[in-house]
Amino acid sequence: MAPCAIRRPRSPGWWRVSVETGATLQLDVRRLEPPEPLERILDTLADMPKGARLRVVHRCEPFPLYDLLRRLGYQWHTEGADEYFEILIWS
Repeated sequence: MAPCAIRRPRSPGWWRVSVETGATLQLDVRRLEPPEPLERILDTLADMPKGARLRVVHRCEPFPLYDLLRRLGYQWHTEGADEYFEILIWS
């Protein structure tokens, strides 16, 4: 898969999606205000190639996202720290 990037201006919210080695997409939503992180995650999942994974970096643990992921048939693993959480999502 060829590297790609989607960038938007830093105001009012900034987000970035890039393809890393293999099929893991990266999405950093730490600077976005609710509900934009949830919207960006769901939009990215909808466009994600089959077999790909999404790694999300979030400033808080997105509990509302987990119920939606379960209903949509996704699995996830979350690791947290004081400053941010990383959520790996796959189908």
